[in-house]
Amino acid sequence: MNFSRLGGPTLSLFRIVIGLLFTLHGLSSVFGLFGGNPMTGKAVPFGTWPGWWAALIQLVCGVLVLVGLFARPAALLASGSMAYAYFVVHQPDALLPLHNGGERAALFCWAFLLVAALGPGAWALDTLLARRRTDAPSASASAAEPDAVSV
Repeated sequence: MNFSRLGGPTLSLFRIVIGLLFTLHGLSSVFGLFGGNPMTGKAVPFGTWPGWWAALIQLVCGVLVLVGLFARPAALLASGSMAYAYFVVHQPDALLPLHNGGERAALFCWAFLLVAALGPGAWALDTLLARRRTDAPSASASAAEPDAVSV
């Protein structure tokens, strides 16, 4: 079995799961769905810093990563927001994520950094759009060439 063929689909599945989980966090914090914010059980009040803005990043970047559209920049922003969450919210309580409650922040940070570095994988809107862009010039260039005249 050729395991190298599994890289693109596996990366896509990883990206989809991470994006879905992040989106669910955003939905719970922005709209109070699924039991609300894990800390309060309610939606984060509109515009409050940093909670509401972090939840908005979770929602928007989670959806973009989930579908694979602007996946690299969205994953980089998501990774940075989770690094901020870890170092500002969790790390002052204790150094290790096991002791400071920062496991999710650390895992999301590194997972999104992986997506930002490796790309969205084979099953992503970014990949589909890139494929269309590379196919379009060759199709329009061949249409612009005059047909050869046979003598």
